[in-house]
Formats: sequence, structure tokens, C-alpha cells
Amino acid sequence: MTGVPASATGGTGRPAPRGKLGTAAVNQASLWNIANILTMIRLVLVPGFVVLLLQDGGHDPVWRAWAWAAFAVAMITDVFDGHLARAYNLVTDFGKIADPIADKAIMAAGLICLSSLGDLPWWVTGVILARELGITLMRFWVIRHGVIPASRGGKMKTLAQGTAVGMYVLALTGPLATFRFWVMAVAVVLTVVTGLDYVRQAVVLRRRGLAAERAEAAGAAPARPEPQPDALAQAEAAAAPAEAGARPERTEATASGATASGAPRPGATGSGADAR
Repeated sequence: MTGVPASATGGTGRPAPRGKLGTAAVNQASLWNIANILTMIRLVLVPGFVVLLLQDGGHDPVWRAWAWAAFAVAMITDVFDGHLARAYNLVTDFGKIADPIADKAIMAAGLICLSSLGDLPWWVTGVILARELGITLMRFWVIRHGVIPASRGGKMKTLAQGTAVGMYVLALTGPLATFRFWVMAVAVVLTVVTGLDYVRQAVVLRRRGLAAERAEAAGAAPARPEPQPDALAQAEAAAAPAEAGARPERTEATASGATASGAPRPGATGSGADAR
């Protein structure tokens, strides 16, 4: 027993790190958390999955079973890393970037390999990859206006795609081969439908964002630059009474000045004439 409360030590019985070294340790721990480690494992599994799937021409059932195992592990880690990051506040910038890349990489690798082996039509691969790439670019297009949340349809699409690709990786025959065809058909339909829904959400979000920006700009815009004429008019109006009061004084001063300078007064002409 150390006598130090657990809350002060972070619940571990050890003093919490302080200073620059402590901050660096915390940042390092936040990067190397379980969620990010699972994402890194998924990224490493992508090339391993491709190598296993294409061994011996890509048609060996044993190698394809190993490839399916790698693909299954990758899909399972995709489920857990996001849940752990949100549940335990392990969200990092690395995870935000690496997680979607790992998701798209493992799915794209499986689709392209299956199409190259002739097991899956290229148009299916093209539709799915075009949708995934387009939605990713659209998210960046509207990211300054907000974030498009993952919908239930999007989660169902991901599950259907993972299940279908996993079944195509296995060397299935008979009814299971027919069943995987219909699973892939469902995955393609969900891919298209959810893609169109994301486009609709992105358009609405962008319109609302632009409208909010216009309203904010209109509210923050300064009034018309006409204070100077108004101020000038007020100054003239204020100066007008003063000038009106000053005019009689100037008139009187002018008259007195003229008298003092020898200007003829009334009656002075007659006096001068008499004197002459």
C-alpha cells in the first residue's frame, strides 16, 4: 500500500507521468493502442491474403482456404477496432486515416484477385470499387459542411460484401456455389442503393452548409459604407446655427470698420460742400 489514491495514479498504483516525458509517453500510448494495432494487422494481412489466394495459379483449395482465413481475420479486426476505439476513447488521427484505407484495401484486393482468376465478373468488381471510391471522395467533398454518418444500410452492405467475397474465396461447389452467387447479388444491390443514398445525403448536407455560410456572411457583413456622408451632413447641420449667429457680428464689424476708415456718413457731403 502506497497511501496514494488510485484516482491520482490513473488506477494503476503508479504516479501519472508529468512534464514533457510524460506527455510524450501518453501520446505514444494513444498511438500504439489496441484499436490501431488491429488496423495495422489488417493492413499487413492484405499482401499476405493476395499471396495465399494466388498460390499455384489461384485454384488450389488448400491455399484458398488459408487465404479465406486471412480474409476472415481481416474482416473480424475491422469489426473490433472501430468498436474498441469508440468505446474506450482510443480514436486517433492515424486510426481515422488508416482504418478506411485498410477496409478498402482488403476488399479491393479480394475483388480484383477473384476477377483476375475468372471467378467473379469484372463488372461486379467495377461497380463495387467505383461506389467505394466515389463515396470516399464525396465524404472529403462535403467534410467542411459536416460528416455523413454510417447508415444501417451501409453496415448491411459491408456485411454482405464481406460474406460474398469470403464465399468466393473458398473453392465451393454445388448448392453453396449457387448460394454465394445470390449473396453477391444482394451485396451489389445494397452497394448501389446505399451509394445513391449517400449521394443524396451529401447533396443535402452541402446545400445546408452553403445556406448556413451565406446566412452567416450576411449577418456578419458590415453596413453600407455611408457613415461619412451622414457624419458630414450632421456636422453641417450643427455648424449652420453657429454660422447664422456669426453673420450679424460680421456685418456690424464691417459697418464699424467702414466708418472708422473715413467712409462718408450721411450728411457729411453737405458739410464738405459748405466748407468748400
